[in-house]
Amino acid sequence: MPRIYLSFVWHMHQPFYKDLVSNEYKLPWTRLHALKDYYGMVKVLEDFPQVHQTFNLVPSMLVQLDEYARGVAVDPFLRCANKDTGSLSDEEREFILRYFFQANVQRMIYRYPRYGELYEAFLAVDENPRRGLAAFNDAAFRDLQVLSQLAWFDEDFLRNDSDVKSLVDKQRGYTAADQAMLAAKQLEKLGLVMDVYRDFSATGQIEVSATPFYHPILPLICDSQIAEIAHPYVPLPSRFRYPEDARVQLERSRDYMTEQFGKAPAGLWPSEGSVSDEALSLAAETGFKWFATDNGVLARTVNQAATPELTYRPYLWRQGTQQMHGLFRDHTLSDLIGFVYSRMGAKEAADHFLGAIRANCAPILRAGRDAVVPIILDGENAWEYFELSGRPFLRELYRQIEADKQMSAVTVSEAIEKVPAETLGHIFPASWINSNFDIWIGAEEDNQAWDYLLRARETYDRVKDQVSPEARDLAYEELLIAEGSDWNWWYGPEHSSANRVDFDRLYREHLANVYRALSLNPPEELSRPILRVEFKATHQLPRGPLRPAIDGNISSYFEWMGAGTYSIDQRSGAMHGQRFLIHELHYGSDGAWLYFRIDFAKASEEALRGAELRFQFHQTEVTVPLEPSFETGGHDGLQIQAAFGQIFEMRVAQKPIGKTHPIKFQVSVWKAGLPLDALPQQGALELQGHELNEWFG
Repeated sequence: MPRIYLSFVWHMHQPFYKDLVSNEYKLPWTRLHALKDYYGMVKVLEDFPQVHQTFNLVPSMLVQLDEYARGVAVDPFLRCANKDTGSLSDEEREFILRYFFQANVQRMIYRYPRYGELYEAFLAVDENPRRGLAAFNDAAFRDLQVLSQLAWFDEDFLRNDSDVKSLVDKQRGYTAADQAMLAAKQLEKLGLVMDVYRDFSATGQIEVSATPFYHPILPLICDSQIAEIAHPYVPLPSRFRYPEDARVQLERSRDYMTEQFGKAPAGLWPSEGSVSDEALSLAAETGFKWFATDNGVLARTVNQAATPELTYRPYLWRQGTQQMHGLFRDHTLSDLIGFVYSRMGAKEAADHFLGAIRANCAPILRAGRDAVVPIILDGENAWEYFELSGRPFLRELYRQIEADKQMSAVTVSEAIEKVPAETLGHIFPASWINSNFDIWIGAEEDNQAWDYLLRARETYDRVKDQVSPEARDLAYEELLIAEGSDWNWWYGPEHSSANRVDFDRLYREHLANVYRALSLNPPEELSRPILRVEFKATHQLPRGPLRPAIDGNISSYFEWMGAGTYSIDQRSGAMHGQRFLIHELHYGSDGAWLYFRIDFAKASEEALRGAELRFQFHQTEVTVPLEPSFETGGHDGLQIQAAFGQIFEMRVAQKPIGKTHPIKFQVSVWKAGLPLDALPQQGALELQGHELNEWFG
């Protein structure tokens, strides 16, 4: 009887956060996900021995994990979490407030009532770390130090470790002894992670596959120009072509995994599912037997729609003497786990998932063929959004799989052995995202990052023989790290994070370290952010004429009804550390006057004292001091009336500025000759002439 073979591949990955020169880890996510996901995702299989799965481990992540487990990794987050509360400096306290609420609010913070209390206290000071210094006493800081770490502990640790459970039960009022005990428990639990993979791998219940060592986009390392195939005419940086680096990333990955697990990995999840014929040839030469990517890549390879009939089978890529088996993930079903099922009950989600698989496989089974269903996704980040880190969902899912007589969960190597493969003579060069490489190349920031990398790589080639072997090795290691995909994940317009600025800084530090290792001064360009200013904006165009009283007070809700409004999301984290003074801008006209209202951010009183506003209209600039009242006849008929109290309100005669053509403007806050804030941050807003004609024509 034909069968359904489910082949899960869980990809475990974090960027390389360590600065090789300072030996400090800049961000804590490898440590925190090791506590919460890397261990538990394997351990849960203990109760489901018939469920076999593949876990893809990135070597550069395992290097970091090993240092944490041995207690030699240092990161400022862990240092602040473990430090005696009474000894914390104001700078460290601000650091704690800024970063220790970086967790899923509903599933992780509010799971612990005291953590939720502290979060709401931080919201009450507008998420302003400096204001939080007065609102949080030592007891609050210590509770935050403990709970921010405890929230990342795996369900197995929370349930079965009596010491950890006692901290959960205590809820608040933690002591220095509790803090020290939790620090020791972190170290202990981190030491268990690699063992659980080795143990389950030894029994055959899991297969461990790998990714190139520092998670580079192999096709782009081989030849960045290949991005044009998936996206013709995409703007590209200067050509980066170093297939020898791609080979090193593959060889070192395979060697490291062999050392850690006693056998070489058969499988390769190429970083971000990115493939090309050249990259697969290198992987096959290195010894990898199978690869996986997305069924969108398969569709472009064979020029057919990615149906279940096309997707649910192994393939054999072959060119010349090289060959590799390949699986192509069911994009839709994999994304359901990653992005949808967290909002459903465990049984409801498992029922839907397996029901969709059975429906997709029905025509294949009726045709007498076995179906291999590749489910491949991130094995860590999704669980922050699930109840109890997704364990109820996974348990229900695995229970139903074991109970189904026509379904088996198998490793990739097992699937390849069980089902005949279809031959492919080539592979379309692309990644799993949109079947192109646009996330990592093509945008202005992306291309600048590639140009910086190329200059560092060329410099290395030019002077490497002029330095010691140790310095040469360090410079090359930093280059390999900088070739990782994670830096360009955050460049360009696609992704945002509270740590985006930190990623930019760390990337430039890795490149700067290349030059330092070569006894050269890093180029000045590496001292400046690659990131462009990015703000999330809300813009509502004017909907009718205005005639507000200019008194600096919120006299009536209806006074500014119909005004245009413009505001930015000051909590986006895209520009961490940026201070915003303007909360919202309202604007409009009555045909004779242009009206402006500015609502300032809370706690901006001190910064605004002695400041002024500058309104730029085309070639005309209007400067208004932030005083209770201001009025002038101006010149050329430019009359101004303004008032500053609860809010700032101003009207300016419209005729000298313009009536029938678009009136463009920007407002900025200046103090002591320095621009402190502006709306919009880039470009200008405009009031269209046709709108004015319709209202007053």
